[in-house]
Amino acid sequence: MSVNLTLLMLIGILVACGVYLILERAVSKMLLGMILFGNAVNLLILTVGGPHGRPPIRGEADQAGQEMADPLAQAMMLTAIVITMGLAAFVLALAYRSYILTTTENVQNEPADVEVAARREGEDPEH
Repeated sequence: MSVNLTLLMLIGILVACGVYLILERAVSKMLLGMILFGNAVNLLILTVGGPHGRPPIRGEADQAGQEMADPLAQAMMLTAIVITMGLAAFVLALAYRSYILTTTENVQNEPADVEVAARREGEDPEH
């Protein structure tokens, strides 16, 4: 089985860009990162699914099943698309609510987290 190196490089680039955008403070960039990461997962499932036309159940000796495509990869991709769409809708709702409350889309540090970080800096490194 030969591997499509171009598709694997594209998957790697999409994952890297997605992770970089997820780590940003702006909610819109986080959303774009999640969408890019979801698309990379879809391409990965498509690549791992193997070559088209292989029979899913009957075996390779059966001539009737030689033209069948693998339905598992298709079902997993459809599920991943639906999950990514639901996640995008949820993050959009959170972004809208955050913008209404704070009139900014940047995620701020919680005061309690800042206090814990300040206390931790004052502790001994051995503890």
